[in-house]
Amino acid sequence: MKDVYLLGATGSIGKQTIEILRENKNAFSLKAVSCFSNIELLKKIIKEFKPKYACVGNIKDKEDLEKEFSDIICFSDEEGLLDLVTSGGDGGLLVNAIVGIAGLMPTVKAIEHKRDILLANKETLVTAGKIIKDLVKKNNVKLIPIDSEHSAIFQCLLNSKNEDVESIIITASGGSFRDKTREALESVTLEDALCHPNWSMGKKITIDSATMVNKGLEVIEAHYLFDISYDKIRTILHKESIIHSMVEFVDKSIIAQLGNPDMRIPIQYALFYPERKNFFNIKSLNFLEVKNLSFQELSFKRFPCLELAYFCGREEGIMPVVYNASNEAAVKLFLEKKIKFIEIEEIISKAVKSADNILNPSLDVILETDKLVKENIYNMYEVKR
Repeated sequence: MKDVYLLGATGSIGKQTIEILRENKNAFSLKAVSCFSNIELLKKIIKEFKPKYACVGNIKDKEDLEKEFSDIICFSDEEGLLDLVTSGGDGGLLVNAIVGIAGLMPTVKAIEHKRDILLANKETLVTAGKIIKDLVKKNNVKLIPIDSEHSAIFQCLLNSKNEDVESIIITASGGSFRDKTREALESVTLEDALCHPNWSMGKKITIDSATMVNKGLEVIEAHYLFDISYDKIRTILHKESIIHSMVEFVDKSIIAQLGNPDMRIPIQYALFYPERKNFFNIKSLNFLEVKNLSFQELSFKRFPCLELAYFCGREEGIMPVVYNASNEAAVKLFLEKKIKFIEIEEIISKAVKSADNILNPSLDVILETDKLVKENIYNMYEVKR
């Protein structure tokens, strides 16, 4: 039985992970859980799975948990999250479903405690890819992606040599505004942006999908996950979200991973890797019901944030951190209705163009840069963190 440390247990990925753990209680023991503010759902999870450790976003909720559950050890805030992932000895699995750079340091600490990393947090590799890969190698742990696109590539590359790969092709649904012109983006609302046509996801990732920042983050993440140059990473618009990504090999054959848009498939694959298990509640893809598989160019002119991601990725150093931090700040402002949708990419572009690169940044420099970029953007709009 494997111990599971689940970060972001009440979010979209977290809840679907819980579904799978519920059906496989003989294979996994939920040892630790975290959430930011959905304390009532967390309590339900604790009552059902009886984890040994729990972490919440603030001290008040921590005290509330301690009153109701005297037999678990509770933590709070960012420091508490690090305490949670380092508790209970070495080994086990860390499912990192936290949103944003807040997921970076818990990943680092979990690797140091020899836990295999099941990664849904893109920002970990985007901001500190080289550091993470070195730590994974040093501590001899697995790093398995949960994102549907990276899970697809991971599966397509099984038993393949790196030199046999011509390119990887990351598919994109196009997000909420895929059929709108750039001119039409001037008047879209937050409510419009949160209506994704294919996937049910958290608010931030849904906005990132609409700006195509999400795909940009995936490009940088893929570079580190699969040790492949940016020249060999392609993106393509595929509205149906049936093909989750593809790999083209040097002999021009292409292997693709297909399935209905259901995040439980890559989550379950990561949990049981290298085995495959049947989950009764996942629907098979019926090709007779698939009316069309369409593909279109992902234009940099239409989606400039995607081009910025390639630029920052190739520059390396601190630039992916700037890209990610400015996006996190801009999305926060948009979710609070303090800026228009179109201003998200304007904020990212200004931050990237004004940044001075720092090559081979340490974790401290990465975190400090993230903080400074966000503070500068919040100050421009007179918003308190």
